[in-house]
Amino acid sequence: MGTPELAIVGDAAAAAAHAAELVAAQLRESVAARGRAALAVSGGRTPQRMFEILAGGGLPWDRIDLFQVDERVAPAGDPDRNARQLERAFAAQLASNPKRFHFMPVELPDLAAAAAAYERELVAGAGDPPVLDVVHLGLGADGHTASLFPGSPLLEETRASVAVTPEPHAGRRRMTLTLPALERARLVVFVVTGADKQAVLPRLLRGDRDLVASRVRAQRTVLIADLEAARSIP
Repeated sequence: MGTPELAIVGDAAAAAAHAAELVAAQLRESVAARGRAALAVSGGRTPQRMFEILAGGGLPWDRIDLFQVDERVAPAGDPDRNARQLERAFAAQLASNPKRFHFMPVELPDLAAAAAAYERELVAGAGDPPVLDVVHLGLGADGHTASLFPGSPLLEETRASVAVTPEPHAGRRRMTLTLPALERARLVVFVVTGADKQAVLPRLLRGDRDLVASRVRAQRTVLIADLEAARSIP
């Protein structure tokens, strides 16, 4: 679990493009080595462009399982759902290989059972315990990542790979991958953009353990930041 690598690029569009390049390379390497790959992605402002680049990049989607890092508990089609970004960007791939796209079942009334069901899907696609080839993460201004927020009891989870937040955040409960699932990944790519990340990015880079995102220590971690986010880095 080495020191995170840092790549500083011009703007959010460049960050999305660089992230897509790293993700695609790791997926191709994993497919070549093991015949399949598993990717988990987050929602947010920047990922849509990254998703579109990946969708048009000629990847072998019949051998790639795509999972969600987290999802808001909301009805299907709700504007708050991260799934809507994926459905738009990967419409063609979803139509051709629907079983490769694993959406968190947050519509189910029993959320604990839904999390357990999603964990079984994760195991089927990434092994037991699941080892994701690539995880894409964002970084909140408060240092959170996935739907793992400061002070959350989920930060102490050591066994389950999927859990549901006990309390709403910004009006919604969330289903999320846990720290054990994230840190087993072969590659974690953080995409960090915007001036509101200037205070937390240096802390993430130096591994400040008081920052939730710093607790994700994967085999390889790359931080891709635009100039606005990186302005406070010495």
